[in-house]
Amino acid sequence: MNLLKALAKVGSMTFMSRILGFVRDTLIARVFGAGMLSDAFIVAFKIPNLLRRVSAEGAFSQAFVPILAEYKSQRSFDETHGLINRVATWLGLILVGVTLLGMLAAPLIVALIAPGFTADHAKMQLTVELLRITFPYIFFISLVSMAGGVLNTYNKFGIPAFTPVWLNVSMIAGVLFFADYFAEPIKVLAWAVFFGGFLQLMFQIPFLKKIGLLPKFELRRADGSHDEGVSRILKLMGPAMLGVSVAQISLIINTVFASFLKTGSVSWLYYADRLMEFPTGVLGVALGTILLPSLSKAYASQDDSEYSQLLDWGLRLTFILAAPAAVALAVLSAPLVIALFHYGKFTGLDVLMTQQALVAYSLGLLGLILVKILAPGFYARQNIKTPVKIAVFTLVTTQLMNLVFVFGLDLKHAGLALAIGLGACINASLLYYHLRKAGIYQLQAGWLMFLAKLALALMVMAIALYLAKGDTEAWLNFSLIKRLLYISGLVSLGAISYFATLMLLGFRPRDFIRKVMH
Repeated sequence: MNLLKALAKVGSMTFMSRILGFVRDTLIARVFGAGMLSDAFIVAFKIPNLLRRVSAEGAFSQAFVPILAEYKSQRSFDETHGLINRVATWLGLILVGVTLLGMLAAPLIVALIAPGFTADHAKMQLTVELLRITFPYIFFISLVSMAGGVLNTYNKFGIPAFTPVWLNVSMIAGVLFFADYFAEPIKVLAWAVFFGGFLQLMFQIPFLKKIGLLPKFELRRADGSHDEGVSRILKLMGPAMLGVSVAQISLIINTVFASFLKTGSVSWLYYADRLMEFPTGVLGVALGTILLPSLSKAYASQDDSEYSQLLDWGLRLTFILAAPAAVALAVLSAPLVIALFHYGKFTGLDVLMTQQALVAYSLGLLGLILVKILAPGFYARQNIKTPVKIAVFTLVTTQLMNLVFVFGLDLKHAGLALAIGLGACINASLLYYHLRKAGIYQLQAGWLMFLAKLALALMVMAIALYLAKGDTEAWLNFSLIKRLLYISGLVSLGAISYFATLMLLGFRPRDFIRKVMH
């Protein structure tokens, strides 16, 4: 299997989802702006989304995929299917309980996550109602994530990568066609989240059935004994849950801070974060998705050389693709925000505030993506304790930076974004240090010259974009078509200037082809 080809496939599917995500967010910004209504929905959606990252894409995937890859390479198909059956059964039962508990405890959860909302009864009540509608999303999306883990392990990367499209389709359709049927139109977004989760799960079922791994209800093995694989997954999930929770706790604390800041702060951070999620999703999530099963197989086969080369390949691709994204987001922050969100109720002030958060986020983009590449280096070896310790240290450091940036330097919401970005850089640096210290990753030759050429290409691109972007005031007066044409031209200019410079310096796509055994 060609990993570069797999990355292109996953990245293109994720790209499609992100484009639809921007359409979705543009509609939300136009219809609801950045105020009380959007703040309430974003908090209500963020809570099940955080739980999804902890239980599904976080701790569960880190514990499940390496064990599943081991079963696939060393045990029979029936034993592997049995593991999937029992894991799905237990996960589904736990999720039903979590969902019901979350819906009942919605007022308490909102009070804990956004305590600043309690001062405004209407805002608080609306957020609680929206949360009760969105909370079942955690049930659907966690099962979706498990199905995605199975499909990725069997090299069906395109299906899980395309799956998020259905959430965006559901939300776009909700805003365009069903909002007028609600007394409170913002509630259409909550119901769209609910149905979007359902659609994602239904989409993956036929593909699981096609490879013969559709889960069945099965609590124990046929002989009545517990599955040793399930026990190992549960054992790994403990520290994994703590590690992923630390990262999510940091985001929750940021929401707590933002809830006390000026109304709109939660929304400004959200829209800036959506722009940041484009490169982290297209590259970081995609690369982490294809690396984890491959690294797990290399570890199960005790092939240390292949393991180290895979990590090196992932790191080089990350620098080549993430570094220009970070520079472009910083240089083009105002044009991007205006082109995508400055419509309807999204004001000029909202543009400025979102731009500030985006510039702050961009400083840590490379770190955010590197974490998604370096962490699987530990997870694939079923070592979750080291990333957990690093995550705890990062949490403490990030919150200290929050205090300094928000209250000491008065950077307001932009300070929260800056702390997250710098915290991710610290996290990535420590992960790299411990990989090297433990001898897990051996640095391959040519890195110094690689970074020097990369820096030159980035400089050429940054200068080209800065000279071509024009005046921000002019962008505010452009029509929709003109904005989209201009931003497309700038993105094309940046890509051409950057990759042309790399080509002149000797970079070739074939140098990054990486093949692994199925």
